[in-house]
Amino acid sequence: MTAKMKSYESLVDVLHFDQQGLIPTVIQDAGTKQVLTLCYLNREAIKKSLETGLVYVFRRSQSALMKKGETSGHIQTIRAVHVDCEGKSLLLLVAQKVAGCHTGYVTCYFRRLNSKGKLVTVGRRVFDPSKVYA
Repeated sequence: MTAKMKSYESLVDVLHFDQQGLIPTVIQDAGTKQVLTLCYLNREAIKKSLETGLVYVFRRSQSALMKKGETSGHIQTIRAVHVDCEGKSLLLLVAQKVAGCHTGYVTCYFRRLNSKGKLVTVGRRVFDPSKVYA
């Protein structure tokens, strides 16, 4: 058995997947510590991520496995994998290429609720999605 397979098996042994076989996963920039997104991984996504060192997620809307950044080229290279105290979620620390959000922002959390109860944009767009996903 390879070291990567042992890592995969020891990880999934402590995880508690939901009824759809998914586990919520926070993706955080290893350098800036900025939270980039929240996504879901299934066993296949975890295995592929550990094998390649790149983040793979399960897209619930498409019921499909996909590599983060596959279309845009804005890949996420895994630096560390953390498991929460109950095994109910993961935290992946990554090196992010360009941006983590498909809308063109570094993070998916580019909107903040202000004191007047309005959502305001606080991040800056680093790429034009219409040019990247055309």
